Amino acid sequence: MLLALQALLLPILIFVPLCFSVYYSVRSRRSEDPKQRGLLTAKMNIAMGIMLVVIAVAQLFFVESSNTSRVFGTICVLLGLFNLFAGMRNYSQFSRM
Repeated sequence: MLLALQALLLPILIFVPLCFSVYYSVRSRRSEDPKQRGLLTAKMNIAMGIMLVVIAVAQLFFVESSNTSRVFGTICVLLGLFNLFAGMRNYSQFSRM
């Protein structure tokens, strides 16, 4: 049961933020308004951060443990948390403009 849930849920949890990240990236590049562009870029960073954290959790807890997988998972966690933090910070700053 747990493996079936893992096999179904993890790809969805990775694919949905990936779609949002691509969507916000395309919309921000087409936007003319600097405030709107900043808000969309911040949303893209938040979605990418969530995706990287989910990838890292999958790598650290659901894959056979090796030094390479631990290093990759740790790097993904750090990048994901940085993107999440930067996106939330930028979103709060651009929403005040």
